[in-house]
Amino acid sequence: MDQRVYELLNDQINKELYSSYLYLSFADYYEQKGLKGFANWYNIQAKEELDHALIFRNYLHENSCDVKLLAIDQPDKEFTDFVQPLEAALEHEKYVTSLINAIYAAAAEAHDYRTMNFLSWFIEEQQEEEDNAETMVTRMKLFGDDAKALYDLDQENAARTYSVPSPLAGKE
Repeated sequence: MDQRVYELLNDQINKELYSSYLYLSFADYYEQKGLKGFANWYNIQAKEELDHALIFRNYLHENSCDVKLLAIDQPDKEFTDFVQPLEAALEHEKYVTSLINAIYAAAAEAHDYRTMNFLSWFIEEQQEEEDNAETMVTRMKLFGDDAKALYDLDQENAARTYSVPSPLAGKE
């Protein structure tokens, strides 16, 4: 595997672990504010990000590459209203998309078609992640000031359930 592609893939493991930490901090914020449904949404989101780290880790192992885990930064976001974590999530998902695109570009430059194929799932996943984050921001801005509508949004988010991502299915 090309050294640059390897370094980016290994670094992505830690970026995904940070994403998990970040989303746990969002879950904590909503839990403390009494919005258990939003907390549920971000607890599941944190699990998905951990899963993404494991998918990258598995890929490196499958390609006989060493995995080097690094320290994970502490999330440093502070919020004063319910929309701010949602906006931070959208911003973060766009950042993660840029990271995935950079790995894909490095793999293309190295003619690493296996890694390009591997990243196809993440490219689709990031589109879904950004769409979900944008929808949550939009809905909170539209309805978040109305107590009944906020309750309904919270109940909707409480109904979200976790499912193992397809690249991990059968591997756990």
